[in-house]
Formats: sequence, structure tokens, C-alpha cells
Amino acid sequence: MSDLETQDRARRVLEACRAAGFTLATAESCTGGLVIGALTDIAGSSDVVDRGFVTYSNAAKMAMLGVPEAILAAHGAVSEET
Repeated sequence: MSDLETQDRARRVLEACRAAGFTLATAESCTGGLVIGALTDIAGSSDVVDRGFVTYSNAAKMAMLGVPEAILAAHGAVSEET
């Protein structure tokens, strides 16, 4: 995906959230903050964006997102369950 496509998608997400009265938070791992970075690069995004978590280690996933250790042990860090 190009930078322009990423910016356009981020803009559309923010517009949709505004229209619906939503705020959003992100939880990322392998993307390393790409999603929250694209959203917060847009001026005025703070009316929609609440927070973003970049939790690369399993310890961070457990501490910051509440992912149970048993889920990580059973399914790994990259799965639908986590």
C-alpha cells in the first residue's frame, strides 16, 4: 500500500468515526505503530483518537492489553485469539 493510500484510508476512518460519534484506540504489534501513526499524522485527529498501544513483546501484551498468558501459550502472539 502506498503512502497516499494509507493516508486516504486513515482519513476515511477518522471521518467515519466522527460521523458515528466514535472514538478509537489501536492495539498493534508487528505493524510497530503504523496504524496509529497514520491516524495521528492527520491534523485534528485527537477528537477521534483516544490512544494507541504498540505491544511487541508477549509481556507487554499481557500487561497493557490484558491478553491472558494461557492464550499466548496456546495460540502464539499472532492469531485471531490474541
